[in-house]
Amino acid sequence: MNADWDARVDAVWGAAAELGEAEVLRRIDELVAERGETDALAAFEAASARDYVGQEAEAAPLYRRALEAGLPEPHKSYAIIQLASTLRNLGEASEAIRILEESGVTDPAHPQSSAANAFLALAHVSGGDPQKGAAIALHALAGTMTEYSRAIHAYADELTSVR
Repeated sequence: MNADWDARVDAVWGAAAELGEAEVLRRIDELVAERGETDALAAFEAASARDYVGQEAEAAPLYRRALEAGLPEPHKSYAIIQLASTLRNLGEASEAIRILEESGVTDPAHPQSSAANAFLALAHVSGGDPQKGAAIALHALAGTMTEYSRAIHAYADELTSVR
């Protein structure tokens, strides 16, 4: 059931641009109903669909439910990042920052660190600390460079030391 269900979920997301928001939500909700509301993957997909259609207030508790139910990787990392983004959009930047920093997804060794740090930077900007947001973004970017990495790290450090 899992492989078939996953394939059907992937098919909905693959066609999302053509389906439109209402149809994506309807189809994902049909698939979620097959697994039940206590299923971690179902809660994650329900949350993602609500995020997709701009229903962040409904998405946040579903992300939390998915995480509490033991969502497996890589979905767990996606849920953490998406929850943080949702919280930032809901005006809860400090909670978004806390979740990202405590989760470990911002660690440069984590496969989702680039995305996590992008959202962490945005949360700091939304939370009133644009210099720290810029520094986080620059540190993440510097980690991908072969040239200028040392200089970009130094400039990013400068941003957070100048207050």
